Amino acid sequence: MNLQLTVPKMACSACANTIAKAVQAVDSSATVAADVKTKLVTIKTVKPESEVRQAIASAGYPAI
Repeated sequence: MNLQLTVPKMACSACANTIAKAVQAVDSSATVAADVKTKLVTIKTVKPESEVRQAIASAGYPAI
């Protein structure tokens, strides 16, 4: 499944790395591409969207 989420609190590459690690904690095979300028995170995962959103929110970066 491909997800494209907007993460308003993502401000730097360290934020993007934290988000990627949070997603990969629930799906180690997930691929995560984050664009800090547009605040968009593109994720390719086999996990449900709700689980991915929860992982990102738990890391302190709620997606809208």
